[in-house]
Amino acid sequence: MNYALITGAGSGLGKALAIQYSNQGYGIILIGRRQEKLEETKSIIQQSGGTAETYVCDITSWDQLEALANQINQVDVLINNAGIGYFGSFEELEKEQIDTMLNVNVAGPIYTTKHLMPHIQKRNGRILNIISTAGLRGKVHESGYCASKFAQRGFTESLQKEYEEQNVHITAVYMGGMNTPFWEDSNYISDPSILPSPNTIAEQIIKQDDGRKKS
Repeated sequence: MNYALITGAGSGLGKALAIQYSNQGYGIILIGRRQEKLEETKSIIQQSGGTAETYVCDITSWDQLEALANQINQVDVLINNAGIGYFGSFEELEKEQIDTMLNVNVAGPIYTTKHLMPHIQKRNGRILNIISTAGLRGKVHESGYCASKFAQRGFTESLQKEYEEQNVHITAVYMGGMNTPFWEDSNYISDPSILPSPNTIAEQIIKQDDGRKKS
């Protein structure tokens, strides 16, 4: 059995991807900060006959990720999905918000990939970085978020070049906004229900997940 490890797997797109990959026959390794949310995803997968295991881990913690990598035996697909965003005018952007976005959206995927790359190399596996269209162009009232996503794009494209001679496939996924808990503490989107569902986006990612390098 192949295994997919997904960060931010307790809700939103991460949860949807976990369920979709399970339906494709993958064993799922669920990573997140809240055990109860991970257990909810695990329960859905198991009820459908799938296999899942949970690990509480803060992706901004180098030590926790190092410990996680030592506990896990196999990873065929790494999906760096966890992310956070704060939106509004640049003048209102607070230091804590900037630090959180850079830690979660930039350091998090780098730390996670750093510790799990040996597993991916061993299995000739794949890495999918969920970046968002905010990594493609600047947007009003998204300066900090776009900065973090541009950084994630640069990280992904650099890895693609560095590993192009190895049998490791690295994909950048540029999805738009969707109706997830991402917007719960924000009034930036007045009606998230008009956005695509995470299940719809997850289905698109699954269909395109063939190892092609995205630009």
